[in-house]
Amino acid sequence: MSKQVLTGLQKLIDSKELQNKYTGNIGLLCHSASVDKNYDHSLVKFIEMFGKKVVKVFGPQHGFVSDVQDNMIETDHFTHPYFNLPVYSLYSETRKPTDAMLEGIDHLFIDLQDVGTRIYTYIYTMTYVLEACANKNIEVIILDRPNPVNAQDVEGNVLDTNFASFVGRHPIPVRHGLTMGEVARMHQKYWTDKKCKIDIIKMEGYTRNMYFEHTLLPWVMPSPNLPTSEGCLTFVGTVLFEGTNISEGRGTTRSLEIIGHPKINPWTFKTKMDEVFKENCLSGFVLRPINFQPTFQKHAGITCGGFQIHVTDRQTFKPWRVSQILCRELRNILGEDFKYKEDAYEYGKGQHPLDMINGTDKLRTWLENNGSLQDLNSIEFEHLSKYLEQRKEIIIY
Repeated sequence: MSKQVLTGLQKLIDSKELQNKYTGNIGLLCHSASVDKNYDHSLVKFIEMFGKKVVKVFGPQHGFVSDVQDNMIETDHFTHPYFNLPVYSLYSETRKPTDAMLEGIDHLFIDLQDVGTRIYTYIYTMTYVLEACANKNIEVIILDRPNPVNAQDVEGNVLDTNFASFVGRHPIPVRHGLTMGEVARMHQKYWTDKKCKIDIIKMEGYTRNMYFEHTLLPWVMPSPNLPTSEGCLTFVGTVLFEGTNISEGRGTTRSLEIIGHPKINPWTFKTKMDEVFKENCLSGFVLRPINFQPTFQKHAGITCGGFQIHVTDRQTFKPWRVSQILCRELRNILGEDFKYKEDAYEYGKGQHPLDMINGTDKLRTWLENNGSLQDLNSIEFEHLSKYLEQRKEIIIY
C-alpha cells in the first residue's frame, strides 16, 4: 500500500517546464513542515529555483518557523536574518493578507501541511488568501500535500455557519476528507463570490486511502503540539477537550493523544469506559491508563490521571465519536469538577468555546442531557449528504 508520493512542491522542483511558467515576483506562504522529500525547506528551494523573484514570505498560526506553542499567541512580522526577506504573519493583527502585503506579487504559492480536521486553521489562512487575491492580478498556486488521516473517510458533524470562527469558517465535517488543493476548489466553487486566479500543482502517486506513512514522505511537525502523524488521527476527537478543563495533553510529549484531569482515577474509569464503548460498538483503539504532569497550560505541574489513546485498527476507529462519548462519561464521573473553558477561545468573544470547536451548540446540549449514540449519530449526519455531494464535484484524486 505504501508508495512514494510526490508533493506539489516536489513536482515543481523536478520540472523546469513548470518553473518557467512563473516569470513575475513570487510570494510564498509556508511553515516548518513545508519540506521536500529530502527535508529541504520550500523557501530554500524557491530561492534556488527563482532567485530574486522571491520577494515576500508569509506564515500561518504558530509562525513561519512553527515555534509558538499555544493557541491565541500572535506572531510578529519580521525580516528573516538569513534570507533577508520580509516575513508577514497571517496570525497577527490580521488573519488575511493586506493590500500592502500583496503589493508587488504576481504569483503567491501556498505550501502548508494540513492535518485533515476542521478545527485546524491552515485551511482558513488559505481561504482568506484566496479572498484577498480576488480581483487582483495575482495567481495563487496551491502546492498540494497529503491529508495525513486519509482523504477518504469523513466523520463528525458539518459546521453550522452560525458558529463560524477561525477554527471553523466553512460548512465541512470535523474530519473533512480533503487535501489543501481540494479545500481550495470547494472554496472557489461553493463558499465565496470572490473568485481568484488559482492553480493547483497536484501530487503524483497519491490515493485517497493513504495515511501519511503510506506516502513515504518525511513527517515534520505542522505545529508544535502534533509531534506525530498518529496524533493527527486522535486529534480529530481530542481537540474537543480544548473547550473543557480536561487536559488534551499539551505540555506532554504526546499531546492530543493523551487526555486527563487531576481528579480522574484512570484504572477505575477504564473499567467503566470499556463497558460503554462495547455497548456502543466502538472499537479499534485501547485506552491505556496513565498519570502525567503537564509542563504548561492546563493543570501545569499537577499530576493528572487519564489515558493515552492507542489506535489498533484505523479502519474501525472513529475518533470523533470516541471523544464525544469519552467527554460525556468524564463529565458524569467528574460532576462539579468538570468545567467548560471559561475564557475566550480563538478570540471568539461572546461565543461558547465548546460550541466554536464543535461548530454547533447541539453537541453541548447532547452532552448536558447525557445523550445516546443514536442522538449523536443524528447530529453527525444532519447535513452530511449535501457536503458529500459537493465533495464529489471537486475531488482531484
